[in-house]
Amino acid sequence: MTLSVAMTADVAAELDHHLAREDGQEDVCIATYVWSTGAERTTAIVRNVVLPRDGERMVHGNAEFTGAYVVRAATEARDRGEGIVLLHSHPGAHGWQGLSGPDHNTESEYERVARAVTGMPLIGMTLATAEQEWSARVWHNRSKPAFAESVRVVGERLNVTWNDKSRRRPLATAFQRRTVAAWGERRQGSIARLRVLVIGVGSVGLDVVARLAATGIEHVGVMDIDIVEDLNLDRMVGATREDARLGRRKTEVAARVARQAATSDNFTVAVHDVSVTTPEGFAAALDYDVIFSCVDRPWPRGVLNVLAYADLIPVIDGGIALDTLPNGEMRGGTWRAHALVPGRPCMVCNGQLGVNELSLDRAGLLDDPEYIRQSGINPGLGSPNVAMLAASVSAGLLAQFVSLVAAPGGMGVSAPLRYMLAAHRLEHLPIKSGAYCPYENATARGDARQVLADDKRVQAVPLRDEKRSPWGSLSRWVRRRVPR
Repeated sequence: MTLSVAMTADVAAELDHHLAREDGQEDVCIATYVWSTGAERTTAIVRNVVLPRDGERMVHGNAEFTGAYVVRAATEARDRGEGIVLLHSHPGAHGWQGLSGPDHNTESEYERVARAVTGMPLIGMTLATAEQEWSARVWHNRSKPAFAESVRVVGERLNVTWNDKSRRRPLATAFQRRTVAAWGERRQGSIARLRVLVIGVGSVGLDVVARLAATGIEHVGVMDIDIVEDLNLDRMVGATREDARLGRRKTEVAARVARQAATSDNFTVAVHDVSVTTPEGFAAALDYDVIFSCVDRPWPRGVLNVLAYADLIPVIDGGIALDTLPNGEMRGGTWRAHALVPGRPCMVCNGQLGVNELSLDRAGLLDDPEYIRQSGINPGLGSPNVAMLAASVSAGLLAQFVSLVAAPGGMGVSAPLRYMLAAHRLEHLPIKSGAYCPYENATARGDARQVLADDKRVQAVPLRDEKRSPWGSLSRWVRRRVPR
């Protein structure tokens, strides 16, 4: 399993405030962590800072923990079902830090204490104070730690410190000259290493996939359970009539489009023919650094709403709704774009996800024509979309991505955005998080998160010969639930 470490921007700021001393000396402190376990990556999520009390650490150029401090922090962590992180600073240093002999001995000495008290491995971290860059390692035994691949700090901006030995910095290619000119080689080297997942590769998602690949990102994942049909071709730019005739999976088309657009010399695309609402799909999503939500169903959105906060993986979401007049002409359209990160409202708080819709979708009632008839709700599970306006949604999502990872002018992601087509008005929605929001209040919970993924796998089988249903795109599939 690949190892990474994550923390919120607020936790990182609290640690930096303590560890980066004005007198230029090293300092130490302890924090607690929980695990977030994906299919191929395990992330240690730093949750709580346990600052030293008087006499619990010694500062004399270098800094030292006392045994009493480690035991106190470990006991507090154990009572919350968490492990401990020993942190120290390297004043004036840059980038990923190795482990000196004295630091190795200190962490090795306390590895046994941490495991004995908490039952979890010790995590060691170093802060290079020049630009608040982090490095991390996990101690599975006393002899040698396993270094993490990256440490990500998640807030209105995504700041990642990379371990060049585990995930090398890619050299910019000649095809990326204009991209590098936009934000520089160093930033491009970080953006290109991100693992980015696009969930839902229809009209919007397919465009997003192509542009991520063209930007030089080395690893893109695509997730969908749908196939290409004739009615997709006026929106999915890149899909062909042959794709529709053969009923090819949308993920197959997205992978092909991504490879054609890629500018990296080492581009890979991972195909996930599963739903994020299944345990398999959810575990795969936890392996990524950023996720684009291009879905039109409440249940997948609800799952991603949990993941964004509990597992500190930024989710960029949006959508489009078009209205027509009784005579069939266009009344107007609205599209939205927003990023789900600590410090920004979740999809329930910003109105993009209704809890009642989530419950109905999980129960399968939004695919039940009889329930829809009796309830009188709108049978359309997704609003209509067209190629010319789908590009507006993908542009909004990609602008949020650039704000998140490149932070133009030092600014991160915006408040939720809404564009009104008829009025030509872009609105910054003044939405605040609910005081008792269960999603945002569960930030950094990791594997202790609320579980919305189903305990059964969902297999989708296309109906080729039967009459099309009017009840939405996913009802063109027979959804079979089979044991894992």
